[in-house]
Amino acid sequence: MTTEPLPLARPNIHGTFGACASTHWIASAVGLGVLERGGNAFDAATAAAFVLHVVEPHLNGPGGDLVAIVAPAGGEPIVLCGQGPAPAGATISHYAREGLAAVPGSGALAAAVPGAVDGWLLLLRDYGTWELGDILEYAIHYAESGHPVLGRVVDVIAAVRELFVDHWRTSADLWLQHSAPPRTGELFTNLAYARTLRRLRDEAILAAGRRADRRAVIDAARRTWATGFVAQSIHRFVADTPHLHSTGGVHRGVLDSADLARYQAHFEAAVSAEFRGHRIMKAGAWSQGPVLLQTLAILDAYSDAELDVDTANGVHLAVEALKLAFADRDAYYGDGLKPDVLDTLLSPAYSATRRQLIGEHASVAVRPGHVPGLRAPFTAVLERADGPTSEAAGEPTVRPTGEVRGDTCHVDVIDRWGNAISATPSGGWLQSSPTIPELGFCLGTRLQMTHLDAASPSALRPGMRPRTTLSPTIVTTADTITALGTPGGDQQDQWQLLYLLRTLTAGFGAQQAIEAPAFHTTSFPGSFWPRTWEPGGLVIENRVMPELLADLDGRGHRITRSGAWSLGRLSSVRLDRSTGLITAAANPRGAQGYAVGR
Repeated sequence: MTTEPLPLARPNIHGTFGACASTHWIASAVGLGVLERGGNAFDAATAAAFVLHVVEPHLNGPGGDLVAIVAPAGGEPIVLCGQGPAPAGATISHYAREGLAAVPGSGALAAAVPGAVDGWLLLLRDYGTWELGDILEYAIHYAESGHPVLGRVVDVIAAVRELFVDHWRTSADLWLQHSAPPRTGELFTNLAYARTLRRLRDEAILAAGRRADRRAVIDAARRTWATGFVAQSIHRFVADTPHLHSTGGVHRGVLDSADLARYQAHFEAAVSAEFRGHRIMKAGAWSQGPVLLQTLAILDAYSDAELDVDTANGVHLAVEALKLAFADRDAYYGDGLKPDVLDTLLSPAYSATRRQLIGEHASVAVRPGHVPGLRAPFTAVLERADGPTSEAAGEPTVRPTGEVRGDTCHVDVIDRWGNAISATPSGGWLQSSPTIPELGFCLGTRLQMTHLDAASPSALRPGMRPRTTLSPTIVTTADTITALGTPGGDQQDQWQLLYLLRTLTAGFGAQQAIEAPAFHTTSFPGSFWPRTWEPGGLVIENRVMPELLADLDGRGHRITRSGAWSLGRLSSVRLDRSTGLITAAANPRGAQGYAVGR
């Protein structure tokens, strides 16, 4: 797509000891530091994740959620689900009584049960080796001693400054100084969150007993989080603090301590598909992960040359296949989807029927397929956006009322023993809902991805997980394992598709694939409030040749040219067991993500 070959902005990382790649250089450094001190990949990922709460608070937080694929050396990759369900009080009828036609994009009414912390602690207990206190010490340090605040964090705080000052005073107290955002690069502290982590550690040690083993301490920490001071603080704050939501009304949330006490993160089987001799592992249809598998199944019949996404034809095929997969996502995906339905959606026969719908011109319709034996798919009320939704790519778009088109963070780790993890924590952004002052964090807004229509497969239902966009990936062959992922909401699997096509069909290296010009379609309703879309929309980085854009325009794609380096924040790590060589790569866009290793 580029007018001429360009040198890499970042080097390929090679080694034999271990590697960590993430969306923030501090988290990557922490992950490698844990490996250097003898920890394994799961210790490293957990320590890095708690640090991400501190250094990328606009992209994730302790009140958010987590999806990861865990690949222990010699074992089958499994999914770690840290996606909490809807609270017991989150019923469609309750939101109707509040005068709402949709779940708000910000405010406590959009909060699912926080699942990220319990998910990380479950991973540490079952697959890690380190003590809880050693893991938390990194995050405590950066929360207490400070970290250089990112310019993008400052931009988000500035965007919601008026909301904080006028309505969310507890957030203003944490994120503003004399009603002004912090300055980019200055040391920023979150003393309340540091105290929360210290108290969690200390109460867990006390509850477990001084001679308890590490697993007992971690279990005690999970109980303390779910039933102790954290749950009690959340309960009081939600019950006592009606506040402005993105819909313009003042509401109370419905999350309470009983919801937190009932919740536990868990492991479950991954779903997978073969593509070009590689097995692609994803979370189930309560996530959007199978979208990538469906897209690859549709594209598998094309030749490598036809799938060259540095040509107009390759872009067209990729985008049209993605539209079909996302239409099926919105028609069928949700917590509780029967395995046989997903098997049908991933089957060669079904994929062949979907492939026949790809024509020479861009589709502008949402076209879900038909699964025999099921009633007609749910059809949402689709309203065209006022303009293209390209602003949904990359960092969260934040309006003065606080709504976001979400984003997240990502971390990949692989160690010298062959353990690997791809993890995408998200939610609980600083702009999601008012800060709970004694805890130093706020609640997430994942319920905005549910529908207030009982006919939807992703309808709001108490106790059910909202369908999430979080979508980490593990790729395996007999001799290799790769962990990869990206932030980006609805774009996560789209940008990962480009990485896989470039590495598995075009022979690109990991860093080259990450840096190549990216694109995505916006031709389906967005997952985030207010669910805008652009029929036929194609957002593409403007490093491409004019002739390619002209070709795509002639095919009917409605093109939005994005910044030259604006789409995607991919990272990846890979182990070749036959040689022992480890490679890692990370996105240079925004000068924020880094891969480190040796």
